[in-house]
Amino acid sequence: MKIFVCIKQVPDTNEVKLDPKTGTLIRDGVPSIINHDDRNALEEALRLKDRYKDVEITVITMGPPQADVALREALAMGADRAVLISDRAFAGADTWATSNTLTAAIRKLGHYDIIFCGRQAIDGDTAQVGPQVAEKLDLPQITYVKHLEIQEDMVLAHRALEDGYEALSVKMPCLLTAIKELNVPRYPGVKGVFEAYREKTVELMSAKDLDIDPDIIGLNGSPTNVKRTFTPAPKGKGMLLDGCSKETVKDLFSRLKDKNII
Repeated sequence: MKIFVCIKQVPDTNEVKLDPKTGTLIRDGVPSIINHDDRNALEEALRLKDRYKDVEITVITMGPPQADVALREALAMGADRAVLISDRAFAGADTWATSNTLTAAIRKLGHYDIIFCGRQAIDGDTAQVGPQVAEKLDLPQITYVKHLEIQEDMVLAHRALEDGYEALSVKMPCLLTAIKELNVPRYPGVKGVFEAYREKTVELMSAKDLDIDPDIIGLNGSPTNVKRTFTPAPKGKGMLLDGCSKETVKDLFSRLKDKNII
């Protein structure tokens, strides 16, 4: 079984700050991490590798050269192969252009049985790239996967809903997007880290390697762009009504009604 896992290196949201003048992210000094949902996607692929024989995991990311660090971490966790799609031509890509690039890379890499993606990236929160890749590869897809089983050439999954889940099945090859409820990602061991940096390599793919139309990648291939980024204004102070008398309840009811909450 061959599994591809698409991951993204993102800034740690606990450390992100915005430049008040430009409205852009201040990335200097901000640590980068593997996107949370992507770690769940990778973990599920690794669990399949633990459970079944002859499972090969290829981790793919599109990003700048420093995204090599995220791929090394994936290798240290247990992935077999890592591919970095990096080129200045990919810069400024929105979800559409990103999915075009990933789709072209996956086609170049060849046969696969399952493609795992995280539900969404914490720096964009669109949840669009995985489904777009599935559509462009003409694959069946199950999003928001919270439970997974394999039976021969079928994938059986529970897809999370607001009030429960759907039990779905698809035939491989297919694409799945993972959520945090699917599993608890493992930490790379010392031996894995050593092998990732000393014994394993990260393959590099450029725009030329993908033989892709420059008009469908990067900024040129992006039909959407970010107009402005800003920090929401802080909310006003809350109000505390002390006591449990009828008068306090009436006061609370009156205030909620004035604000059209009830």
